[in-house]
Amino acid sequence: MRATGIVLSLVVLMSAFSAVAAGAADAVTGWTTVGSDRARPLDESQGLATVERSSGTSIRYTGIGTVDPGLASKGWNHIGDPGSAKGWYVEPYQRDDRGAKLFRVEGPDGSRADYQHALESWEANNNSFAAVSPDARWMVSGEWGTMDRLLVYPMPGAAATDPGQNLPYASAIRLDHQVRDVQGCDFVSATRLMCSSDDPDGSLFGTTKPLLQVDLSGPVSGSDVSGHVTSLGQLPLESGCGGNFEVEGIDYDERDGGTLRVVVMSPSVCIAFDSKTWRFRQG
Repeated sequence: MRATGIVLSLVVLMSAFSAVAAGAADAVTGWTTVGSDRARPLDESQGLATVERSSGTSIRYTGIGTVDPGLASKGWNHIGDPGSAKGWYVEPYQRDDRGAKLFRVEGPDGSRADYQHALESWEANNNSFAAVSPDARWMVSGEWGTMDRLLVYPMPGAAATDPGQNLPYASAIRLDHQVRDVQGCDFVSATRLMCSSDDPDGSLFGTTKPLLQVDLSGPVSGSDVSGHVTSLGQLPLESGCGGNFEVEGIDYDERDGGTLRVVVMSPSVCIAFDSKTWRFRQG
């Protein structure tokens, strides 16, 4: 009798959990949750990018286990959310001191080069993500904390072609609303970015961990553009563990009508078991 009671209680609890999870998964405005894939904590915990080339299309992930040991030994010990467009692929690296940011670039032909950007006096050292513009002429990057800007650089390898020279700051996307702890952004068009925020506070948009849409006044270039920020609601937070989730990188895969993917790492020990890359379709 006791065993039966325990089983019934577990069924009730699991049903309640599923209902809460389903509600969370449907909370993002304008995008429909179509599924999720397990995100491995070692090599899929920072972000992802869809790389389309004539040889085929692949989805590349980054995580703490994908940090290049050679770069780590020189101080670049953190890798962020990568970006890609027109066959180009970029991995953003940062270091703990005020040293240069580093972008590891792979060209459409598979060749690699490392580009360094010396920090501006006002620039934070965080290098959370790289988003490549659809024309592959510009790259957008982000800092940590509460910010009213995103940073724009000439695309290393395509527009800036000498890895021996400093990759210069070019312009900014001036946001009309502050954002906090943006972990990744990706272009869905020349004038729209989708961004994943790990905001733990919730005071900026009325919710923690929001999916953000940034509509630009024009395509990114060497001159500043403005960006209108809209929160589309809280990203799905689903796990067998309670505690603090960590929203990570984001990617827009334009194939077959477009799929948006966002990595969400689970709390506590569940990070190893039920962290997810969520998949969304517009509509």
